[in-house]
Amino acid sequence: MGVVISVNALLEGRYRAFLFDMDGTLLNSMASAERVWGAWAKRQGLDVETFLPTIHGARSVDTIAALKIPGLDPAVEAHGITQDEIKTADGIVEISGAHKFLSALPADRWAVVTSAPRALAEARIKAAGLPAPPLLITAEDVSAGKPDPQGYRLAAQKLGVDIADCLVFEDAAVGIEAGHAAGARVVVITETHHPPLASAHPQIPAYRDLIPHIGSDGYIRLAA
Repeated sequence: MGVVISVNALLEGRYRAFLFDMDGTLLNSMASAERVWGAWAKRQGLDVETFLPTIHGARSVDTIAALKIPGLDPAVEAHGITQDEIKTADGIVEISGAHKFLSALPADRWAVVTSAPRALAEARIKAAGLPAPPLLITAEDVSAGKPDPQGYRLAAQKLGVDIADCLVFEDAAVGIEAGHAAGARVVVITETHHPPLASAHPQIPAYRDLIPHIGSDGYIRLAA
């Protein structure tokens, strides 16, 4: 199981690799996503204000399936929503300092693990102007989405590192649970949180005050 650490322990720790969630963690796509999902929810007769907070962090197909709407095919609906989101990827911006932080990492030491389908993930990363991830784990790569730890474990495996030596960057409750259950250490990015998210894991606003350093032992350390 993952270890709950403090902010001081976060900065004192050493890591083989960093694993990043995407939406809300590396980039802010909230306005784009809620615009598309809000229109869909309205067509289904759902209470939009109550529904929208449930879409973050989970795969679209899982979010729709959980509603158990009679006669609705979650896979078909999720595909339609994804296509609409790809078409409306404007207004997506990086989380503060994300580009500089990612650019400072060795290519074989980081991955993005997202609940988004691959085409949408690639469109949003490009729209935000972020470096293309050397390893991208998406909704299509797992049989169970977050909070299942499968995605994070798969990323660590493909990078050739022990998940216990990884630091997971997350922003959503289901993703935090997935990273912790995978056996990684977890830090919460809070730039898009209004109000703040309650979590036992350390929280930092963004990446602008973080600097990664590669030690002579090959481990990554963080300086603030």
